[in-house]
Amino acid sequence: MLNDDQQMLADALRTMLSRKCPPSAVRAAMSSADGFDRDLWTALCEQIGAGGISLPEAHGGQGGGPVEAMIVAEELGRVLAPSPALGSSGMAAALLNAANDGDAKDRLLPRIAAGAMIVSVCAADAQGRWLGADPAVSAVRSGAVTPQGEAASTPCWLLTGDSHFVLDAGVADVFLVVTAAEDGAGIFEVDARSPGVHCDDGSAMDPGRALHRVRFDGAEARRLRVQNAEGALTEALDRAMILLAGEQVGAAARCLELTVEYTTQRVQFGRPIGSFQALKHRMADLHVLVQSARAVAYAAAASTTHDGLHTDAALAHTYCSEVFESVAAECVQLHGGIAITWEHVMQLYFKRSHSSSGLFGRPRVHRTTLEHAAGTAVGDPPSPT
Repeated sequence: MLNDDQQMLADALRTMLSRKCPPSAVRAAMSSADGFDRDLWTALCEQIGAGGISLPEAHGGQGGGPVEAMIVAEELGRVLAPSPALGSSGMAAALLNAANDGDAKDRLLPRIAAGAMIVSVCAADAQGRWLGADPAVSAVRSGAVTPQGEAASTPCWLLTGDSHFVLDAGVADVFLVVTAAEDGAGIFEVDARSPGVHCDDGSAMDPGRALHRVRFDGAEARRLRVQNAEGALTEALDRAMILLAGEQVGAAARCLELTVEYTTQRVQFGRPIGSFQALKHRMADLHVLVQSARAVAYAAAASTTHDGLHTDAALAHTYCSEVFESVAAECVQLHGGIAITWEHVMQLYFKRSHSSSGLFGRPRVHRTTLEHAAGTAVGDPPSPT
């Protein structure tokens, strides 16, 4: 599925990550104050361009496309590398592009691409709904004035409310908050360190992916110029779901590789357990699942129309989530009891499989979108969540 240049990108990423991101380094990054290895992320951005692989060169990116972004996601997923790739370089950058506020893009995208800034998107409510629900955060004009007592040229807004399931919020420099205002939905830029912004520790089942609750208590915000905030968020969510599918494919493939390696070394009844036909059949089935999930994920990345992107993103998230959960659970079984011990890396893949399937909406939610696209559903199409 990859041309020569894309294969070189995949090989470069795998070489760097295999050298700088072994399981011991992953665990150390997970338990660090930032929750990820800043030096590794800086190296990935500076040497390979991972932070802006699909951003235009005018904004400090590499000028690649969604397939190149998928390659980065897959390779990071293989090793469970904690990084701001999905939240900042993925969803936030996609939201800025979709919003098309020239000033915000000029200020934020080059720093995101260089790994010098982390931007988090705040949009989900407590039930994990990203669109279609009552706004969890409200925005009102502050009536800000200049030191000379005149009205500020850029109206300031004040945000109040809680946003949930925020990626990278603990280390974010800027929040992009999608919420309702008195004149309709909008996207607001908030300095993460400004007064009135409070972030919890993001504790979650998956130690490699913190999901934060961010509380805004009269936090000052700048409104981005965007014609359709909900449309921009929908496109950013679709792009993020496709990247997440790539991450899931990489992690599922690595699960299978580790399991095959284990079954060739574990000896029972005088022979490696991988030589038993029953286990061969089970691993062959897992191989088919991984390869089919990879095909679905890359096909979604190649979508070119808005409607096609939305449907393919729902399909990729649904199928790749279910495949990763199935592969991780089966690989735990094939490893035996050792796989659920804290010392073994397989338990990290098992936890990631469950945490990622619930991110951006459970598969059953997106399955409804697919039913409507296929004309087999009853009732009105659902709002994207």
